[in-house]
Amino acid sequence: MSEEPESDTKAGGVAAVERAIAILNAFRAGDSSLTLNELARRTKMYKSTILRLLTTLVQEHCIVRLDDGSYQLGSMLLHWGGLYQSALRLDDHVPPILRRLVQETEEGASFFTREGNHRVCLFRVDSPRSIRDHIRTGDLVPLDKGAAGRVLTAFDPTMTPPSRTPEQPYIITVGEREPDIAAIAAPVFGPQKNLRGALALSGPAARFSVELLPSMSARLLAAAADLTRRLGGDASIFDSWQAKSRPAALGETAS
Repeated sequence: MSEEPESDTKAGGVAAVERAIAILNAFRAGDSSLTLNELARRTKMYKSTILRLLTTLVQEHCIVRLDDGSYQLGSMLLHWGGLYQSALRLDDHVPPILRRLVQETEEGASFFTREGNHRVCLFRVDSPRSIRDHIRTGDLVPLDKGAAGRVLTAFDPTMTPPSRTPEQPYIITVGEREPDIAAIAAPVFGPQKNLRGALALSGPAARFSVELLPSMSARLLAAAADLTRRLGGDASIFDSWQAKSRPAALGETAS
């Protein structure tokens, strides 16, 4: 086992900091604690180096040393996570994603959250086309009308059991909210897979053709994954979804 020489660190990086982060990143979902041997195996660092770094990490409450000699993540990480969450502002992250979607598709893009039995449009960027879906920031729509409402229902574990969560990562509807208006929506997640909202494209049904849906759905999923990452969620779920998804036909609810 060999350590990377200090000169091999990333441009502008500090070797000790990078190695300390490597130790923290060695912990994975399901790990209650890790032994020194396992840390060395996962980080490919000498045990002597790991022990020196662990001394500081323990002092700063980033790592806890248990009575059996193994190590687990410390309370400082929870503190940092809370600071990150409190500083996270939707209006810093959602509008740029919507503008990019509109630029790519020329259809209106919206972000919805649930409010009781309704969904509220928190952010909206209109299509540049003269014929478009007319929905505004602040509009309330019944939760059972339209693709975004169905996403907020289908991917919320308090409303739909996990066993019945749709296998596909998006839902398409036509004419549910307004005649001749189609929409495609995908979920956006935060930490611990908490549903933060629904990202949606909407416009005249004639422009949501079977030929255009593959490109449209791919761009929507990429945007939903990007926003999920920005909001502290795990976007890897979109990778598995995209591998098995197919565009649903117009009028078909993807499920």
